[in-house]
Amino acid sequence: MQAIELLTTEEMQRADALATKAGVPSLELMEAAGRSVANVVQHVAEYAGHRVCILSGPGNNGGDGYVAARVLKDVGLDVRVFQLGDKADLKGDAKVMMQRFNGVVRSLDQLAVDQSDVIVDALFGAGLARPVSGVAADVVAAANASGVPIVAVDVPTGLNGDTGAAEGPVIEASHTVTFFRFKPGHLLEPGRTLCGITTVADIGTPDDVLVSIKPTTVQNVPAVWDAQLPQLKRDGHKYDRGHAVVVSGPATKTGAARLAARGALRIGAGLVTVASPVDAADINAAQLTAIMLESFASLAGLQHILSDSRKNAVLIGPGRGVFPETKDDVATVLRSGAATVLDADALTVFADARNDLVSAISKQPERPVVITPHAGEFARLFPDIKGNKLARARSAAELLQVVVVLKGADTVIAAPDGRAAINANAPATLATAGSGDVLAGMITGLLAQHMPMFEAACAAVWLHGAAASRFGVGLIAEDLPEQLPRILRRLK
Repeated sequence: MQAIELLTTEEMQRADALATKAGVPSLELMEAAGRSVANVVQHVAEYAGHRVCILSGPGNNGGDGYVAARVLKDVGLDVRVFQLGDKADLKGDAKVMMQRFNGVVRSLDQLAVDQSDVIVDALFGAGLARPVSGVAADVVAAANASGVPIVAVDVPTGLNGDTGAAEGPVIEASHTVTFFRFKPGHLLEPGRTLCGITTVADIGTPDDVLVSIKPTTVQNVPAVWDAQLPQLKRDGHKYDRGHAVVVSGPATKTGAARLAARGALRIGAGLVTVASPVDAADINAAQLTAIMLESFASLAGLQHILSDSRKNAVLIGPGRGVFPETKDDVATVLRSGAATVLDADALTVFADARNDLVSAISKQPERPVVITPHAGEFARLFPDIKGNKLARARSAAELLQVVVVLKGADTVIAAPDGRAAINANAPATLATAGSGDVLAGMITGLLAQHMPMFEAACAAVWLHGAAASRFGVGLIAEDLPEQLPRILRRLK
């Protein structure tokens, strides 16, 4: 089964302690970790060259580096170790592994990067709680400037394993080898980029340590949600698959709603209707076929459209406009009892009146609500929520009692019960106009099919990334829904 859990630095320390308590010697864990690093370095050295410089720190990361040094020297590579501080000051398992290495160990300040084909960063792991400074900072800068591949142990030196942030000098790795499970910092930007290609190595930690740790953060992969993915029934009909409604904007801003509606239809909603202001009805009608159209001239008209209980999922926001009336429209959608997705303008319009949104959502606490802000929209709606991206998304989900999809290259999906998922399959091509509208529509389409809101949001985000990857370079938002049938076919 795929390893989906993400462990914080503290949780990983507990995992190591629980493994040792279960009978796995800590030296065996370090030996396995170092050998895993050596395996990746060997592959890199095949194209980069045989001269390997290992930067060893004062803790267990340095111990992993000494194991790798011994293994690489034994297979014939030219290995040199450069130690931060006095090697005589090493303690515990790291000291044992240093003593098992029979090569030359130099001081870190003697490093000559021009004599390196591969650099192994075993200076500091995820537990570093302060910016890198002194000779270590100088070496980090020299290593980054060298242009040679850098293989980082656990996380690149200077990177926070919990947040993905770098609060000072940080190694820019081409490869990272971590152990047992990813950490959030491997997936959250800029950590994901700074880690390069990240490998998770099995070092012998028993999976059952997770029973005690109870991690609440996962990597967003199909194993998180595929059991909840809607399945077609032989005797089913279109209303079994739900009826999604997308509220359109005015005549000059209709494209976003149509993109969203197409996403909802392609992901499997049985029926999709665009609810259009009267002035935009002709424009929408000219470009809709399988997607239905209903027009409204007033708030009462929108209420009438949503009064049909079979319309069980509604998206509002894309292209709707930041007008006072939009607040009333959102309140009407929330009162309808349908599962609701709030995106774009439906969020920004509450930037100075968040309590009104909280109140409207709280009046029907059993109804699923998902919000899908990008970073700017989030900052406008939640200026008081600080911290790293994962923490911010969790705080907003708890405050509003909704699922938050905080979008970006490292989209975070957070539920009000504390669960969270970090997505890592989004290609750069998704940075194109309208792609977020399609995502909002996809979430709405899955909610229409009665998928639970956290799993629906996670599934849509992953499928959105997979669709973009499948299409490749040249992607525009209209291409995304058309990739979904093949991806869904593989999953099902």
